[in-house]
Amino acid sequence: MRVPLIRLIALPFCFILLLAGCGSDKEAYVERPVEELYNRGMDRLADSNWVEASKNFEEVERQHPYSVWASKAQLMNAYSLYMNNRYDDAILAAQRFTQLYPANKDTAYAFYLIAISYYEQITDVGRDQKTTEQALKALDELVRRFPNSEYSRDARLKIDLTRDHLAGKEMEIGRYYLKRGQLVAAINRFRTVVENYQTTTHVPEALHRLTEAYLSLGVKEEAQAAAAVLGYNYPGSQWYLDSYALLTGQDLRPQANKGSWLSRIF
Repeated sequence: MRVPLIRLIALPFCFILLLAGCGSDKEAYVERPVEELYNRGMDRLADSNWVEASKNFEEVERQHPYSVWASKAQLMNAYSLYMNNRYDDAILAAQRFTQLYPANKDTAYAFYLIAISYYEQITDVGRDQKTTEQALKALDELVRRFPNSEYSRDARLKIDLTRDHLAGKEMEIGRYYLKRGQLVAAINRFRTVVENYQTTTHVPEALHRLTEAYLSLGVKEEAQAAAAVLGYNYPGSQWYLDSYALLTGQDLRPQANKGSWLSRIF
């Protein structure tokens, strides 16, 4: 869902009509009142003409850099770029706003634009997750700086989804290693999920895969510990039933192990 247009800076100016002369295919540079430029930008936004909206907001800053509306136009330009799916440009514009106006009342919205521009570029777990990590970092920064803002409430929800996505990537790599018998590498990936992404939906499977990998390595006590944690926290899950079957197939049972790294986490 698209980020909403900030309400506080969306109030248009009283429209001032200024006729510009025509005489060539390329529009000649004409200095226009700040009111007209900003109003044109808002009108283009209303028409979903993101390209022209961005141009008009850029002109506000270029022609009237010391106007009180220059900062608002800069943020509206970032929004226009975001709506046009020019995420990298939107991020740069919003970052510039936060650097120039750190105490502005709309700075929280600028941080939200940065975060959401990263968030909407998140790809499936089969691809590189650098953008996902950037999204998580930006969302965390928004919540840290503006914990009580309306944007932080939405950011917290997206943080959970982003973390789940990163955990999914670790699981995919772990399964890849496990399938090819690279057990230590697989364990490291599943351990990352259990240690760093405990609130995600991938933890039950990660504990089962740890049980499976440890059994394959012959590290039975760790396999039993992983299954015990799985059974205690997710007793009705299919992953626990699968782990239990693996253990009983070797005359073993889930058993807590105080010396295991799993016991220190759970």
